[in-house]
Amino acid sequence: MDANGIEPAENVPASKKLGKADAARMAREASKVIVAKGKKVTEFKPGGKASADLVAAMLGPTGNLRAPTARAGKLLLVGYNEDAYSNALL
Repeated sequence: MDANGIEPAENVPASKKLGKADAARMAREASKVIVAKGKKVTEFKPGGKASADLVAAMLGPTGNLRAPTARAGKLLLVGYNEDAYSNALL
């Protein structure tokens, strides 16, 4: 993000654990959620609702929100995939 001049408005330290309730709240606030797990990228359009499948996809094996997580307007990016970030943010 630095290489493209994108500056985050807020940084949340990894020591702050965000769990299932936080993921559900963030999903409800988004119009589109893109979840990346390695090379697999899944797109959700929650429409104000946080389905169990969406929330489960947003959480890692420890039950915490996958990192990194970025919000750009009503778009929420969870996990990292270079192509997904490039397409969404540039």
